[in-house]
Amino acid sequence: MATPKHEEKKRLHRRNRNRDRYDLAILVKTVPELGDFVRLNRFGDYSVDFSNPKAVKLLNTALLFNDYGIQYWEFPDENLCPPVPGRVDYVHYLADLLAEHNYGKIPTGERIVGLDIGMGASCIYPLLGVTEYQWSFIGAEVNPASLEAAMKIVNGNPSLKGHIEGRLQKNPKDVLYGVLGKEEKVDFTMCNPPFHASAEEAKQGTRRKVENLTGSKVKQPALNFSGKHNELVYDGGERKFIHNLLKESKKFEKNCLWFSTLVSKQSNLKGIYQALKMAKAEEVKTIPMGTGNKSSRIVAWTFLNKEERKQWCAERWKA
Repeated sequence: MATPKHEEKKRLHRRNRNRDRYDLAILVKTVPELGDFVRLNRFGDYSVDFSNPKAVKLLNTALLFNDYGIQYWEFPDENLCPPVPGRVDYVHYLADLLAEHNYGKIPTGERIVGLDIGMGASCIYPLLGVTEYQWSFIGAEVNPASLEAAMKIVNGNPSLKGHIEGRLQKNPKDVLYGVLGKEEKVDFTMCNPPFHASAEEAKQGTRRKVENLTGSKVKQPALNFSGKHNELVYDGGERKFIHNLLKESKKFEKNCLWFSTLVSKQSNLKGIYQALKMAKAEEVKTIPMGTGNKSSRIVAWTFLNKEERKQWCAERWKA
């Protein structure tokens, strides 16, 4: 298999290890089963069948093994399989945000603690945060089986042990309540909220995605990144989930330096900004992200004023 020509994915973060086009020869050598899903595309290049859930999972497994030193990454096929390049971009942009309070230098090490809201069976954000910056994580998850799968990944990788704590969210209507203690502090939160408001909406979205990838009509599409109901669907969709997070974050305003969430739908931004203004957030940042043809953004907010932020970093980040 010939290695494709160099092609940089310029929309990815500058520190993203996957900015270059995938070297499929190396990835197939890392995970040989991936070779069964590599084909010549219409441009005469070797490519993976991105419409096939198994191919997508094998590709991302190979990326984690080859580029991030992960040794074990197993979880049920019905769970959401995250695309590694896009997920690690969120981690890198949060690192840049924290660096603004550290004279431009990214704070690293276990003193930095993040809360991943909806860790998922793949444990992807904590896994990448530990690998890239040696941070510590609390991973909150509403599904007991997904939490168990995530912790098996932690225990299956010596580099992750002791850095990631899993916590079960017992009330699916809550976001921070029941997960973060009243006096507990974290340096940031991150979240990839459920996108759809109903199962039917999720199916329609999947159909559009698969048809775009294959160029043909599909009646019953398989989710190419898989995904259980609670990973994809929330009553009220992304907008309702994020507004619940905003409301609860106000109750924990002194517990966190920067709250953050992904916002996939641009139409939700206006309501988010209005809610944060009413909650009297001290500062709000919108950080654009993009992978392939998809555009998204991170919205981050803090209730701490500049002096409180300075004091926070002096007390928590200095040896």
